[in-house]
Amino acid sequence: MPRIPETTICSSDGRRPIPLIGMGTATPTGNNDEVKAAVIEAIKDGYRYFDTAAFYKTEKPVGEAIAEALRLGLIKSRGEVFITTKLWCNSTQRHLVLPAMKQSLRDLGLEYVDLYLIHLPLTLKQEEFTMPIPKECIASINIRDVWEEMEKCQNLGHTKSIGVSNFSPRRIEEILSFAKIRPVVNQVEMNPLWQQKKLIQFCRKNGILVTGYSPLGASGTQWGHNRVMECNVLHDISKSRGKTIAQIALRWIFEQGVSVVVKTFNPERMKQNIDIFDWSLTNDELNKISQIPQQKHIYLIGSMVTEPNDVMAEIDADFSFQ
Repeated sequence: MPRIPETTICSSDGRRPIPLIGMGTATPTGNNDEVKAAVIEAIKDGYRYFDTAAFYKTEKPVGEAIAEALRLGLIKSRGEVFITTKLWCNSTQRHLVLPAMKQSLRDLGLEYVDLYLIHLPLTLKQEEFTMPIPKECIASINIRDVWEEMEKCQNLGHTKSIGVSNFSPRRIEEILSFAKIRPVVNQVEMNPLWQQKKLIQFCRKNGILVTGYSPLGASGTQWGHNRVMECNVLHDISKSRGKTIAQIALRWIFEQGVSVVVKTFNPERMKQNIDIFDWSLTNDELNKISQIPQQKHIYLIGSMVTEPNDVMAEIDADFSFQ
C-alpha cells in the first residue's frame, strides 16, 4: 500500500504526526453503512487520517469503522489513526462548546480526537438545525469565548490539538492576539481553481498548517461544482502524464506543502487518490497551473440560507482576496 507522507503539528503531548492526505466523510446520502464500509476500505488501502464533523452526521460510522478495523487487526491501536472533527455553528457559544465536544466523542465512541476545529466563524441561533436557515438566525461569533472553551477541550484531554476551518487571516490574527494555545490547522477550500496563495503564506508565517478540502470541487453536492474536473489545463496535463485529473490536482496540492482531505467512496478512486507520491509535476506544469484563472470559492452557508445578512457578507469579504 502507498506510504502517505506526514508532517507534524503541536499537540497536548508534544509533536504529533498528521498524514498529508486524509479521507473526507461529508456525504449527502446520510447512509451510515456506506460511510463505515468506505472507511474500512480506506484503512485497507493505507489511509490513516479521517475527517468528520458534527454537521456531517458521520461521526458514528467513522467511529464504528475504527472499532471494526481494530477488531479485524487492520490497525493495532487507536493511535495509528488521526481523527479530526468539528464544532458546528449552533454550538459556538461559550456554554455549548464543551457539551458539543463530549457529544462528538460519544458519537465517535472515542476517548479523544486528534484535532478539533471550529467549523465556521459564525454562530447559528437554532435549537434544531433546519434549512434554509433564516437570516435572523445567523449571528457574529464571540471568538474569545469560543476559543477559550476550545483550549479547555484540549487541556481536559478531549482533543490533542485545536484549530479552525474557513478562517481568514484577519480572524486568525484575532485569535492569536489572546490565545494561550495557538490554532495548529486552518482547513479551507483549496484546489487549482482556488489556490489560496495569500492565506497559505500567512498561515505558514504563523506556524499554522493549511488543510485543503474540496480539492476536486465537491461536485455532486449542493455547494460544489465541476470546474476542477473540467479544467482544460488539468485535462491536458493529465493526458500527457497518463494520470487522472484528480491525481494531477491532488499532486499539485501536495507540492504546495499543505495537507488535504479528499472524499470518495469509490474503491478504485480511493487507491488512485493516494497514488501520487512516486512522481512529481514539472516546473512547466506547475507554472501552467499557477496561471489558471481563479474562480469564486465554495460558500457553504451561502447555499443554505434564505438570504444573506451582514455577518455572511463580512465572511464573504474576508475570503474574496487572492
